[in-house]
Amino acid sequence: MLVRGEDSLARQLADGRQSETALMIQRGVGRMLFTQRFSVLSELTLASGRRADLMALSPKGDFWIIEIKSSVADFKSDNKWPDYKDYCDRMFFASHEEVPADLFPADQGLIMADSFGADILRDAPEHRLSAARRKAVMLRFASLAANRLHHLSDPGLSGI
Repeated sequence: MLVRGEDSLARQLADGRQSETALMIQRGVGRMLFTQRFSVLSELTLASGRRADLMALSPKGDFWIIEIKSSVADFKSDNKWPDYKDYCDRMFFASHEEVPADLFPADQGLIMADSFGADILRDAPEHRLSAARRKAVMLRFASLAANRLHHLSDPGLSGI
């Protein structure tokens, strides 16, 4: 569970659609990726109009999309996740210990998380982005990161 006041910045960046459980998974995955020197953004809208729960940029320039699933019902009601594979080099599901690991497709990566960290239980297969798609994703990633930083320094600004 999130500690009161500890995640004020995370709450500012959340758009209100995430459950407490989803925010807990997001935090744990983010911490794990940060320790591996990834840069991570939540809720990145892709060119397709779909929104990735987490987009991570590796130190080598690889993009990972992490789709957060907070419950069995959340996973079963989602049929859009295959579309994300066109915008990343690797695609993972992330969940928590109360959701059975065997629920998730065996041909996708799997991360289990709690508030404090996460573990990769199954690595994701690699499917490299084309150079043009990589550039487009990189520009979208950089723009969102810069706009969020600006918004934090100027909270009266709207449009993010």
